[in-house]
Amino acid sequence: MTSIKEQAAISRLLSFLQDWDNASKVTRSYILSCFIETNQGKTAPELEQEFSQGASLFLVRLTTWLRLTYMTGSCLEKLLKSIGIFLSAVSSNRYLIEFLEVGGVLTLLEILGLEKIKEEDKKESIKLLQIIANSGRKYKELICESYGVRSIAEFLAKSKSEETQEEVQVLLDSLVHGNPKYQNQVYKGLIALLPSASPKAQQLSLQTLRTAQSIVGTIHPSVVGCVLNVLRTMHLEVQYEAIQLIKDLVNYDVCTVLLKGLVALLTPSAKETSKLQPKILNDTTVPQLSAPLPVFLQQAAAAKAIGVLARSNTSLAEDMLNMRVVHSLMAAMGNTDHSNSQRQASLTLEYFVQMFPVVEKHVRKSMGEELYNLFLSNAEDLFMKIDSIQADILAANQVNVTTGEWGVRGPGAEVEPAPRLRLTSLSPALNLSDSSNSNMSCHPGPPDQEQLAYPAHSQEDVEGKEEQSL
Repeated sequence: MTSIKEQAAISRLLSFLQDWDNASKVTRSYILSCFIETNQGKTAPELEQEFSQGASLFLVRLTTWLRLTYMTGSCLEKLLKSIGIFLSAVSSNRYLIEFLEVGGVLTLLEILGLEKIKEEDKKESIKLLQIIANSGRKYKELICESYGVRSIAEFLAKSKSEETQEEVQVLLDSLVHGNPKYQNQVYKGLIALLPSASPKAQQLSLQTLRTAQSIVGTIHPSVVGCVLNVLRTMHLEVQYEAIQLIKDLVNYDVCTVLLKGLVALLTPSAKETSKLQPKILNDTTVPQLSAPLPVFLQQAAAAKAIGVLARSNTSLAEDMLNMRVVHSLMAAMGNTDHSNSQRQASLTLEYFVQMFPVVEKHVRKSMGEELYNLFLSNAEDLFMKIDSIQADILAANQVNVTTGEWGVRGPGAEVEPAPRLRLTSLSPALNLSDSSNSNMSCHPGPPDQEQLAYPAHSQEDVEGKEEQSL
C-alpha cells in the first residue's frame, strides 16, 4: 500500500498534468518558464522525485506538443529548453531513448531548415543535437543516418548569428570524433562549406576541417581547389585559417599539386584580371580607379602562404624553386594594381634571396643594380619606391632557377648588396619582346600567351623614357 505522502504526491502530479492538458498557449508558456527556473541542472533522480516518479509523463507531453507546433514556432525556445533539462540530466539515458523513439532527431533537424523559425529557436535545437551526439557513437550515427550532416552544414552556411554558428561548429566537431562509420561524410560536408558566402561559416569550417583531416587521414580530391579559392576572401581571419590548413595539407600526397597551385595564383591571366572591370575603366578620359579584384586578393594571399611554407620547411622552398616561384613572385611584385600583392611577394622573395645564393644571383641580374639595392634596403616598402619602368622590369622578368642549381645559405648569412653603378641600359634586365610568352604556369610546357596579368611598356617606350631620364 502506498503511504499518505505518496498518494498526495501522485495526486499533485495528476493535477499538474491535467492543468497542462487543459492549458492555453499562454498558460503553457508560463508553466514552462516555471519548470525551467526550478529544475535547471537537476539530475534524473531529482527530476523523478520532483514528479513523483512520473517525469516521463511530462516529457512525453513536451515531445508531443513539440511535434504538433514546431512548424509554427509557438513557445519553441522554452519548449526545447525544457526538453534539454531532461536530456542533459545525469543518468538521463531513459529520457533520451524516449525522446528518440518518437522521432526527436528528425524533428530537431527539420527545425533547422524552416525559414519562419527564429534563430534563437534553431540555436536551442542545435544544443539538443549536441547533447544527443555527446551521448555516444550510436547516437552520432543516428544523426548522420537522418541526413543530419547536410541539414547542419546548410544551416551553418545560412545562419546570420555568429554565436549560433559557433554552436554548430561544436556539433560538427563532435560528429567527426568517435564516429568512424560516418566521419568521411562529415569531412565532405565541411569541404562543401568552403565556398560559402558567410565568412564566419568559412572560418569555422576551415578550423574543423583541420581536425577532421587528421582523423580521416586520406585527402579528398576537391579539397585543394576549394582551399585555394578561399584565398580570394578579403577577411583576414578566413585567410589565416586557410593558410593554417594549407600548412597541414602539404604533409599529404597532394603537396606537389598544392604548391603548383599556389605558384600559379601569383600570375593570374589578363582575362581574369580584366573580366570584372567596368567598361568605363577602358575610357582614357576617365581616371583609372581599380578596386581589389578577388584574383588580386588571392594573389597576395598566395604570396603570403608561399612565404609561410618556405620558412617552415626548406625542402618545400626548394620544390617551389623548381616551379619557377622566383619568376612568379617578381611578376607579382610588378602588379601596380594591388599594393598588397607587391608587398607580400616582395617579403617572400626576400626570404628566397637570403636563403639561396643562386636566387640572389638571378634576381640581381634581372632587376639591375639600382632596383636590386632598393629591394635589399627595404623589401616591405619597395612597392612605394619603384616607378613604372621598374614595375615593368619585375612584371616581364624571365628568371628561371633550374633544378640542382641552388645551395642553401646558412642562417644569419648576409646578402651582398650590388655595386652602386649608374644604370645605363635596361635591355639586359628587360627583355619585353618575349614578355607575353613568359611561362606563368607551374607545369612545364609551352608558355601561355595570355598569362601576363598586368601591362608592360614596349621596348621603344622604355628606351624613350630611359633617354629622357638620362
